[in-house]
Amino acid sequence: MSVATADRPGFALLGGVQATLIFTIMILSVPLPLVAREFGLGPSGVLLLSAAYGLSFSALLLLGGRLTDRHGGRRMLRVGLVLLAAASLACALAPGYPVLLASRFAQGVGAALAAPAAVAVVRALHPEPAHYRRAMATWGGLSVLGATAGNLLSGAVAACVSWRWLFAVPVLVALVGLARSGSLPTAEPAGRRRPGLDLPGAALATAGVCAASYGLVASTEHGWRGPEAVAPLAAGLFLLLAFAAAERRTADPLLPPGFLADRHRATALAAVTATAAGTALTSLLLALYLQQVRGWGVLATSAAFLPYAGALLAAGRLAGPLTARYGPVAVTAGGLAVAGAGLGLLARLAPGSGYVGGLLPGLLLLPAGAAAAFAGAAVLATGGVPPERTGLAAGVLNTAMELGPTAGVAALMALAATRPTVVGGYAAAFTAAAVGLALTALAVATLARRSNGPVEAGSTEGADTTKTTSAPARTNRTEEYSS
Repeated sequence: MSVATADRPGFALLGGVQATLIFTIMILSVPLPLVAREFGLGPSGVLLLSAAYGLSFSALLLLGGRLTDRHGGRRMLRVGLVLLAAASLACALAPGYPVLLASRFAQGVGAALAAPAAVAVVRALHPEPAHYRRAMATWGGLSVLGATAGNLLSGAVAACVSWRWLFAVPVLVALVGLARSGSLPTAEPAGRRRPGLDLPGAALATAGVCAASYGLVASTEHGWRGPEAVAPLAAGLFLLLAFAAAERRTADPLLPPGFLADRHRATALAAVTATAAGTALTSLLLALYLQQVRGWGVLATSAAFLPYAGALLAAGRLAGPLTARYGPVAVTAGGLAVAGAGLGLLARLAPGSGYVGGLLPGLLLLPAGAAAAFAGAAVLATGGVPPERTGLAAGVLNTAMELGPTAGVAALMALAATRPTVVGGYAAAFTAAAVGLALTALAVATLARRSNGPVEAGSTEGADTTKTTSAPARTNRTEEYSS
């Protein structure tokens, strides 16, 4: 079984929170033009509003992970959910653009606290390593599920009622989470030394990620040479380099330099980033293509993603057992290859492409592969991490999920802008994304061949071991996933 029966209610609650955090990123994706017309926004206002949640979410994830490791998962989950509920309610009632924009930033702050905390509580629910790995295999597919739900519901709700009602979802999920959080374990192991806060590192990382992310987003409107993109990109790069230098001199760093040196974790994070970029690109470009090129309405555009959601749900149910049987490396590599094939099919996009023959095959293959890739990569990225670093691992994993839609989509959209026609640009972006996933799949497969025997999801190879002692890095695969 993938999740112990007694723990299923708690895992379902936490999984609902994680999916909702990603759902909230996409909550304005389809109805954004309606919001822009209501508030009279220009291109810059639309750009900032579309990026606000993701900017604060990604920028604060490392700090959220450290706070989780310091104060415990359940406590930080509650704090994050309170912020998410209050900010979501403010979004729904926003009388104007400034309030809506500030509230979207505040939503991201709540999400950055809740996401790492939820993973820490999952680990407390499943202290046995094999059960924890199985839970993380399921966890990996929740993000793309939340994003897909955002695409589906945003258009339908905006068309039938109002975009403001979309914010009822995070409010209700947060309230349910708060009401039931008392039944969750504290995720605070007895006798654990609390890590320091490393406030200088947190400030550098937050400012660096926020500036660089905004620069990448701004490049889609202003190009790579405009000062609107170059200035924040340069500032972000400088701050992140300063952060890396500072972490090497800090006794208790926010991100230990050796944490990302583990080749399994590094390739897993690359897989998450590439897959998140591919799925986000598909949601964005197909929504634009169907509405602007084919003239579809908002509701019809959302309905076009129903097969995508069905394939995602089916593949998500299989991803955990496949990971248990074949190992996370094989499932990650295979998922990347299948998702890349789906993007390759979408790369045939033309102005007259039909839905059934032109789009549907790619809309079935991409989510099937993405679910498997996320599942295997989540296991690899969080494996071998001692309990006091669970929040850190979750923060890094979620940062990779945010980096794909931000950096990857910005780069691919810049590529699309170089083509003489809109649809030709979309096809070029899909082609580049397909190649990126194929190369990442090759890197993961190469890692598997270079490993001595089957890779254990919980391997501590390359992990930060300054405060803990490593367990053996390899076990028999059957034994590894046995109950």
